[in-house]
Amino acid sequence: MTYYTKAKFLTSAPDIQHLDESRGVEVAFAGRSNAGKSSALNTLTRQKGLARTSKTPGRTQLINVFELDHDRRLVDLPGYGFAKVPLAMKIKWQKALGEYLQKRECIAGLVVLMDIRHPFKDLDQELIQWAVNAKIPVLALLTKADKLKSGKRKAQVLMAREASMAFCGDVTVHAFSSLNRLGLSELERKLDSWLGLAKPDATPNDEEN
Repeated sequence: MTYYTKAKFLTSAPDIQHLDESRGVEVAFAGRSNAGKSSALNTLTRQKGLARTSKTPGRTQLINVFELDHDRRLVDLPGYGFAKVPLAMKIKWQKALGEYLQKRECIAGLVVLMDIRHPFKDLDQELIQWAVNAKIPVLALLTKADKLKSGKRKAQVLMAREASMAFCGDVTVHAFSSLNRLGLSELERKLDSWLGLAKPDATPNDEEN
């Protein structure tokens, strides 16, 4: 079992003004409403119901905070970009996301989840650029990687890594699948380094994802 199994729900808030004080460090998860964000969080924490999954994308309208310990948290940011959500709600969410990235002082890193078959759409790029401008490191996690065969998956990852260079910031790209846990160890290593949990002798392996 890993450290992330300790995660427990702490609070929900409509915006950063309603979050607790900015103590310790936290890593935020963001992505389009159908990118598999809740599934990734549940896979990471080995808890099926920690982050609520819905058959109707766009239901996550609040900032949901999960505590690992007194000084470390995972933050589930509102999903964005789903067509059936009213425009006023989209604007509200985008404002909340922007405020969080620009004003939340304790954020140590941002995980942006994108369907591996459709990476770096406009809102994804906007979010990543916000983070880069705020000097926040980014892990672009290409979800649903089990949908592609190995060759196509490798090609998509390489293409995404080349595209990520345009942000001129600290942007890492890995493939991920909640179904078969592909890329889970890479995700954990990145979170460990951001949250101050990395072991001095830990060395990453050079895998396709």
